[in-house]
Formats: sequence, structure tokens, C-alpha cells
Amino acid sequence: MAGDRSGDRSGGRSGGRSGDRSETHEGGARRWSYDVQAATTVGIDDLWPLVGEARRWKDWAGFTSARLLEEGSPEPDGVGALRRFAIGPGGSEERVLAWEPPGHLAYTIERGYPVRKYRSDVELTPRQDGGTAIRWRGTFDTKVPGTGRVMQAVTRAMMAAFARRLVRYAERTATRPR
Repeated sequence: MAGDRSGDRSGGRSGGRSGDRSETHEGGARRWSYDVQAATTVGIDDLWPLVGEARRWKDWAGFTSARLLEEGSPEPDGVGALRRFAIGPGGSEERVLAWEPPGHLAYTIERGYPVRKYRSDVELTPRQDGGTAIRWRGTFDTKVPGTGRVMQAVTRAMMAAFARRLVRYAERTATRPR
């Protein structure tokens, strides 16, 4: 999926890789990152609930279960919320770090993914044509030495797939003006 480029039917969505990198930080450990961008014809106010409400991820992300384990502030999905996303018995638990409707969701993975100090930011920006630009970027440290490039590629591919699924679902289900 890395380097995948989608067509222009939803306003030029893209799976750009320009922000993928690694950096060395304190103690010589490497910090890895990814940066995925996409676009949709759906407006930001219609797109935000799909991103900002944990239970809605089941609708579009390919999970068999999406739920809150703990509510945040504001209730229920805001800062501090603990979300669980699963496919079958396996899954991850993510803590909401920023919840700023309708443009920004940030979270960290607390369990269920083989990295450390993970942070992801999903930014939605209105476009002049009424659609929305999506930027999904994140950083992490590896748990297992030597796995950084693999985890970067896997994580980037997974986030690019989420962005594509979000766009497809939003465009398929968007309310159309009459």
C-alpha cells in the first residue's frame, strides 16, 4: 500500500509519503513517523462524527468492535476517553489526547500494538470546494530493536487504508442536497 495513489473522483485524495521519516532522540533511540493525506468531497461537519466518535469507527474502519471503555471530557468521546478497537479477539486500546471538533483528534495507543510512545493526530481541514482534507500523521518508538522500518511501513499502510476507507464510506453515505 505504500506509495498508493488514488484517483481524483473525490477531489484528489492521495496517499503521499513526504512526511515519513525517522529521527534519533535522547539515548540514541530512533523515533519513527508516518504522514498520510487524503481528501473527500464530504464536508468537515459530516466527516467529524466518523472520526471523533469511537462507536462510528466500526462503520468504516473494518473493525468488528469499536467501543468506549472509559468516557472522556466532553462526554463521551473527549479527552481522556479510552477506546477499544478490535478485529475478532485481537485489538488495541487507545487514549484520546485531543478532541477538538470538527478538526482534530489525537490519541495514543496504550495496548495492543507492538510500539512505544505512539501518538497519532488526525486533522480535518475544510477545502474551498466544500470537501475536506484529511491528514493522518503519527510518531512512535519501536519495542523490538531493528523493526523500525517494518513498523513504519506497516503503520503507514494501515493508516492509508483507514483514510481510504473513511473517504469511501463518507462519500457513499453522505447526505446529498436535494
